[in-house]
Amino acid sequence: MLAKDNDLLKNSFSLEKKPFDHIVIDNFFSNKTAEDLLDEFPNYDADIWHEYKNAIERKKTCNDWNKFNELTYNVFHYLNSYPFVNLLKTVFKFDSLYSDMGLNGGGLHIHGSGGKLNPHLDYSVHPKLNLQRKLNLIVYLNKDWREEYGGQFGMWTASKQNKPQVLIKEILPIFNRAVLFDTTQNSWHGLVKEVIVPENIFRKSIATYYLCDLPDNVDTRGKALFHPTKDQEQDKEVLDLIKKRSDTSTASDVYKKKK
Repeated sequence: MLAKDNDLLKNSFSLEKKPFDHIVIDNFFSNKTAEDLLDEFPNYDADIWHEYKNAIERKKTCNDWNKFNELTYNVFHYLNSYPFVNLLKTVFKFDSLYSDMGLNGGGLHIHGSGGKLNPHLDYSVHPKLNLQRKLNLIVYLNKDWREEYGGQFGMWTASKQNKPQVLIKEILPIFNRAVLFDTTQNSWHGLVKEVIVPENIFRKSIATYYLCDLPDNVDTRGKALFHPTKDQEQDKEVLDLIKKRSDTSTASDVYKKKK
């Protein structure tokens, strides 16, 4: 299923440290697996999607295993299997690492024109498991993606006040490229530019997230913490949206608040 066997995967990719630990892997799946995943990827207008539609995030997601087509189901099964999770644990030298079979926040992701995702920190403690979110794996499925389409994945440094500061890296979401990164290092990430694409072109990806044992003095945040873009910094409505979005008791009220 992967383009490279486990030994090659372990030994052929250097772990980059700035602005936080991450690895970028091209040709992550075998070419056939990637092509077949793209072929069975649901349409943007399918009725399976959960929609986020507000001033800080515009995307659609699906983490319902019952809605996955056969190969997609098998791919998520593999990415959550003990051998693969143990491989990731070895590569990143983690003391513990577990899959999240519920795909909380993960699964299939799609952005249409106007798609966006402000810089943010992911939730810290899983809402149903007493474990910390530790590692993200995102694999892009976008043929012939161009710079002008936007949607670049960005990584920012964190200021002393723990806000996104300097954009250190932009990653173009090209076909069969994977990004793995540690989410526990004040790991501010998001889309650098809004997605602007021609008709019938969409930014597609699959995502799985991995968990670890709770460290001492862990941040107990149960939802993502977003940051306003420069043009939103004085917008009280956006700041209120961010506050509500980061609170487990109010987040669901603002997912679809369009602006």
